Amino acid sequence: MLTQAKASPDINNYLVYLFSSHEPPAGLQCSVQDYHLVRSAAAIMLKNNIKTSFRQIPEDSLSLIKMAIPMGLQDKNSQMRNYAGNIATELIRRGGVMSWPELLPELLKMLGNETGQISNEAQEGAMAAMSKICEDNTKMLEREFSGERPLNFILPKLIQATKSQLPKVRALALTAINVFTPRKSQAMLNSIDDLLQQLFTLASDPNADVRRQVCRAFVQLVETRPDKLQPHLPDLVDYIITQQQGDDEELACDAAEFWLAVGEHEHLWHSLTPYIGKIIPVLLECMVYSPEDIALLGGASDDEDEEDREEDIKPQFAKKSSARNANGEGSADAAQNGNAYEMLASMDDDLEEGEIEDLEDGDDATPDERWTLRKCSAAALDVFARDFRDPVFQSILPYLTKNLKHEEWPYREAGVLALGAVAEGCIDVVTPHLPELVSYLISLLNDPEPVVRQITCWTLGRYSAWAADLVDPAQKQLYFEPMMEGILTKMLDRNKKVQEAGASAFANLEEKAGKRLEPYSLPIIQQYVRCFKKYKDRNMYILYDCVQTLAEHIGPVLARPDLVNELMPALIERWTKVSDQSRELFPLLECLSYVAMALNDAFTPYAQPIFVRCVNIIHQNLGASLALANNPSLDAPDKDFLVTSLDLLSAIIQALDAEKSSKLVQESQPAFFELLTFCMEDPTDEVRQSAYALLGDCAKYVFPQVQASLPNIFAVLLRQLDLDSILDEDIDSGFGVVNNACWSAGEIAIRHKSNMAPFVPELFQRFVEIITNPGIPKGVTENAAIALGRLGLGNAELLAPHLANFAEDFLNSMDEVDPSDEKATAFRGFVAIVEKNPMAMEKSLLHFFTAIARYRDLKLRSETKNGLHEDFQKVRIHIPRNVLQYVELKDLTYAPGSQHLPSNHPTIRSIF
Repeated sequence: MLTQAKASPDINNYLVYLFSSHEPPAGLQCSVQDYHLVRSAAAIMLKNNIKTSFRQIPEDSLSLIKMAIPMGLQDKNSQMRNYAGNIATELIRRGGVMSWPELLPELLKMLGNETGQISNEAQEGAMAAMSKICEDNTKMLEREFSGERPLNFILPKLIQATKSQLPKVRALALTAINVFTPRKSQAMLNSIDDLLQQLFTLASDPNADVRRQVCRAFVQLVETRPDKLQPHLPDLVDYIITQQQGDDEELACDAAEFWLAVGEHEHLWHSLTPYIGKIIPVLLECMVYSPEDIALLGGASDDEDEEDREEDIKPQFAKKSSARNANGEGSADAAQNGNAYEMLASMDDDLEEGEIEDLEDGDDATPDERWTLRKCSAAALDVFARDFRDPVFQSILPYLTKNLKHEEWPYREAGVLALGAVAEGCIDVVTPHLPELVSYLISLLNDPEPVVRQITCWTLGRYSAWAADLVDPAQKQLYFEPMMEGILTKMLDRNKKVQEAGASAFANLEEKAGKRLEPYSLPIIQQYVRCFKKYKDRNMYILYDCVQTLAEHIGPVLARPDLVNELMPALIERWTKVSDQSRELFPLLECLSYVAMALNDAFTPYAQPIFVRCVNIIHQNLGASLALANNPSLDAPDKDFLVTSLDLLSAIIQALDAEKSSKLVQESQPAFFELLTFCMEDPTDEVRQSAYALLGDCAKYVFPQVQASLPNIFAVLLRQLDLDSILDEDIDSGFGVVNNACWSAGEIAIRHKSNMAPFVPELFQRFVEIITNPGIPKGVTENAAIALGRLGLGNAELLAPHLANFAEDFLNSMDEVDPSDEKATAFRGFVAIVEKNPMAMEKSLLHFFTAIARYRDLKLRSETKNGLHEDFQKVRIHIPRNVLQYVELKDLTYAPGSQHLPSNHPTIRSIF
C-alpha cells in the first residue's frame, strides 16, 4: 500500500496536508501521540522526496509545500517547527535561493516582529529555519544574485536578532552567525565591529546556550580576526577561565577550545605568556575525571571474552588514496596518523538531519568515546607545551609530583595524562627525568584500574621516540625493551579498552622505532597472531593498523620465511571470515596492501584469490551503482569498497614480478581495464583518485596489458584533466584526482612514445593549463610538468613549435622537484623538444642551463640519469652561437639570490 501511495503523483500533496494539519483528518481515529508520529513521518518523507526527486515534483505541489512551511514554523510543537525548517532548507539546497526568493525576507520579517503580532513560537521557528539554511547553504548565500549577495542583507539582521528577548532566538542567531565567522566574506568584514560589540554584551548572558555560542565565536575569530581580539585578550583570558570552571560541561568544553585556537595561532599565542600561570592550573584541574564520568565508565571490568555490540564498533571509512608525487611515490598524508589525541577524542560526527537528533533522549556515550572537557584541556596543555616549552613543565611539575603516585586512581590517571600531554613540547626538559618516569610508567601497566593502564599505554607511546633513540645497548635493555614488551603485553590485557590502547601505542612505537624493530620482529608478529585469535571485532581494526605499520617500516624483512609463515595464515584466516559486505574489509584490504608491498614476490602464493576477490567486489559495487541509477529507491553502494579494493590491486601489481602480475590482469573476469575505466568515471573523487593510481601502476608494471585499452582510457582521462570539472565544494579531493591522472598519463607516455601522437595535442593543452595556473597546488603542477616533459619522448616534433610558450613555466615547475628518475625522464623529453627548436629557448636558456648545472653537480647513478647527462651534452651543439651570446649578456642583469645561476658560474661556463 505504501509503495502504491508513493507512486501517486499527489503523494507530496497528501504529505503536506498531514504535516501541516494540527488535527487528524475527519474519520481517522487516532490518539494525540499517534497523530504526532504520523505528522513526523509525513514531514520526514516529504523532506526525503525533495532530497531525492526534487526535479520530478510538479510545480503546484512545490507551491503547496511553500505555503505550508510558514505555518509549520509557527506550530506549537517544537519538533514540527524543526521539521518545517528542515524541509525549507532542503528546498533551498535543491533549488537555490532564487527558486524561493520570498523565503528569506519572510523569515527575517518574522524574526523582526515589527508589528508585535508574531508569536514566540513563530520567532523561534523562523530563527531555527534560518540557522539551518545558513548552515546548509553557506556558499550559496555568499554568491552574487542580480548584483546582490544575500549574506550582505542577512548578517546585520542576524546580529540584530541576538538582541531578542527570547534566549532560543539569541542562541540560534549566534549559531547562524558562527557559520560565517570562519569565512572572510565582505559581509563579515563590514559587520565585524557590530558583531564584536554584541559578543561582549552577550558574554554575560544568563543563558548557557548563548554563552556557548559566544565562546565558539571567539574561537573562530582567533583565526580570522586576531587583530580584533588582541586588545581584549586580558579580559578574554579571565572570561574563558570563568566559563571553563562553570558547572555546564558543554559550555566549559567550548570555552577550553579557545586555548587550543590561540595556542595554535602563528602569532597570537605569544600574547598569552603573562597568563600561563593562571591558565595551566585550570587545565590540570579539568583533566581529572568527574564523578559523573567515573559513573559512566562503569568501573573496572575484565571483559576480554565479551562479544562487541554492533553499536560499539566505530564506522570505518577507507583512507584517502595517497596522491602520487613527483618522485613516483605515494605522498605522506599529514593527517594520516591524526592528532595525538585521536585515541582520546573519538569525536562523533554531527548529525546531518535534525529529526534524528530531536528524537533522541540523550547521549549515553562513555567519556572515553566523546570529546570532553578533560580531553580538550589535555590537548590545550599539549599545544601550550609546544609553544612555551620548559615553563609549562615547571608549572606542572608540582602537580605531577603530587598526583602520579596518588592513592585515588582518577588523580593518578590525570597525572599520567598530563605527563603524556607535554611529551612533544617539553621533551628536552623532561628527558633527564625519563629513566625514572618511564620505569614508573611501565609499572603502572599493571595498575588495578583499567583506565590507568589505558592512559599509561598512551603516554608510553608518546615517549617511545626517546626510548627508540637510545644508543647504549645497556640503556636499550633497561628502557626500550621493557617499554616495548610492556605495551605488547597490554595488547592482550584482560580489558578490551586497554587492549585497544596498547595496540594504538604500539603502532605509535613502530612509527618512532622504524627499522630498529627488525631484531624483535618475530616476537612482535607472534604476539599479533595471538591477538588475531583473541580479539573481538572492534580491536581487530587497530590490530590491522599495527600490522601495516610494521610492514611499512621493516619492509623486506617481513618476507623472511619464518615471519611469513607466522603472519600470513592469521591474515588469510581473517580474510576468509570477513564478508564482502563487512566494513571490516576497509582496514583489512589496506593492511594487505602494505603487507603485499613488503613481501614483494613472497606474496605470490596468496595473490591470485585476493586479486580475484577484489575484482569481484569492484564489479558488484559498480553493478549496484548502475542498479541505483535505474531505481533510486535502492540503497546506494558504499564507495569505500571500491577505494580499498583498487588500492590493494595496485599493491599486488607492484609487489609481484611483471609476468605474474600480467597473468592476473589478463585472466581477470570481467575484463580488468573495462572495470578500471568505469572507476575512472565514478562520481566519487576518492574512487577516481585510486583508479588513476592503479592505472599508473599498471603502466609501470604491466604496460603490454594496458595498450589495447588506451583509446578508451584516454577518452576518460582527458576529460578528467579539464580543470572546469572540479567543483568548488570538492576542490581539494578534485586536485588529488587530477594529480594522479597527470602522473598516470606520464607513466603511459614514456612507454607508448610516438604512439601517443593522437592524444598529444589535447594532453599538451591540459598540462599547460595546469602549470600556468597559479591557483593549482604545487604537487599537481609538478606532476603535470613531468608528464608534459615525458610527452617529448617520441613526440618532440609535435611539441617543438610551441616550446617558447611553455619552456619557462615547465622549468619553473621542475625547479622544485627533487632529483629522481621521473624528473630525469621529463628532462630527457624536454631536451628532445629543445633539439627540434633551439631558437625558441632564447628567453629561457639561462634557466635551462641552470637546471643542467644543478644536475651536473649531482652524483647520479641510475641509467636514466646517465642518459640525461648524454642528452645535455648533445643539446649544446644545437644552440646557435648568437643565442649563447644573448645568455652571456643576460649576466649583466643577474641578481644574487636569483633562481638562475650567473652565466659565469663554472659549471655553466663549461656548458658554453
